[in-house]
Amino acid sequence: MPASNGRTRRSAVAVGLTAVTLAAGLAGCAAEPDPDTVTVLNSATDTAEHEANQDFFDRCAEPLGLRVEQISVPADQVASKALRMASSDSLTDILELDGSELPQFAETGGLRPIDEVGVATEGFSDSSVALGSFDGTQYGVARSVNSLALIYNTELLAEAGFQPPTTWDELRRTAAELTSGDTYGMAFSATPDADGVYQFLPFFWSAGGDEARLTEGEGGAAALAFWKELVDAGSVSRSVVNWNQQDVNDQFLSGRAAMMINGPWQVPVLDAQDEVDWAVAAIPVPEAGRDPVPPIGGTVMTVPKNDDRERERNAGRLLSCLNSEENQLAWGERVNNVPTLATAAERYREQHPKLAPFADLVRTARSRTERVGTRWPVVGDALAGAFQSVLTGRSSPEDALRAAQRQAGEER
Repeated sequence: MPASNGRTRRSAVAVGLTAVTLAAGLAGCAAEPDPDTVTVLNSATDTAEHEANQDFFDRCAEPLGLRVEQISVPADQVASKALRMASSDSLTDILELDGSELPQFAETGGLRPIDEVGVATEGFSDSSVALGSFDGTQYGVARSVNSLALIYNTELLAEAGFQPPTTWDELRRTAAELTSGDTYGMAFSATPDADGVYQFLPFFWSAGGDEARLTEGEGGAAALAFWKELVDAGSVSRSVVNWNQQDVNDQFLSGRAAMMINGPWQVPVLDAQDEVDWAVAAIPVPEAGRDPVPPIGGTVMTVPKNDDRERERNAGRLLSCLNSEENQLAWGERVNNVPTLATAAERYREQHPKLAPFADLVRTARSRTERVGTRWPVVGDALAGAFQSVLTGRSSPEDALRAAQRQAGEER
């Protein structure tokens, strides 16, 4: 989901990033800022989100004799804002990025490895470590993460005598049986952008698809064929090629979809209504016994290199506090995301059983950039083109993947 609320998004500045940041070195703060102030660039433009961040920043900063100032811009402008600040030597002490954007910044050499500023890296989930890492080095730490799950209308499934499907065959049958009148059995986003790609990845990865070699094996083609089959059978609306993840949630809440793929960022909206009783389950897999492999999403906090090492250490002290077990649990509850410390995640699971499937799915989730690094933006675009081409009947799954591989280029 876009970084403003935990989903994925594609960086629009990847091409210009390396040249600008290499020249600027991502070094910050030439304006001699207050030594007791830690500055943060993030995407918390929503008032409630900004205030929530400030509450947690203050609770950690005050015992350290520090204060925190946030600079918040829309999620799709964080990277470009960081570049402008870097070019004028005024980059913040902490840079909070969408996980999919971290490789492009880390590749420049302008980020400090997180352990070098005193942040302990033990006890975090493997998927969250991967989200904050590039080329084997961890540069960012995530307080909480999100993923995708199957969210279903409990009343409609119960009336039809179905349990939540766990395999593709069960999903196929359940979606078909639940399709009636204006209600489709299933809904997902297949827009040719970050939302659609994020939703396609659990099917692609769980079937064995490889984003580094799109035409290798049969998993990618199987996932494309499965989505196409659901649409052709009428169990999924053909309009999914135009629905983002919010549109999917709207369809679900209006009763026009009995099940949907979506994430925990929808929980506040789901909880605020009483028309649809809902529950969460794991995303079905191709065969029983396989683990679902959804994408892991969220932001990571990084520390740009600074000539003033004390500023780096203060940033590290703040991040260490924010990522204590208690603070991670409290933050996860505040934003409906899963803590990244294994101990905090287990407590979250126990205290919020309705959302426990999200915590379970994070254990097997993967980072989009883990295999392809800085190539992710073009690979994501290629995958989007593939499922759009298949769902609109322009290509077979195999032809679509061959075209996607040409678009994505060779693995480096």
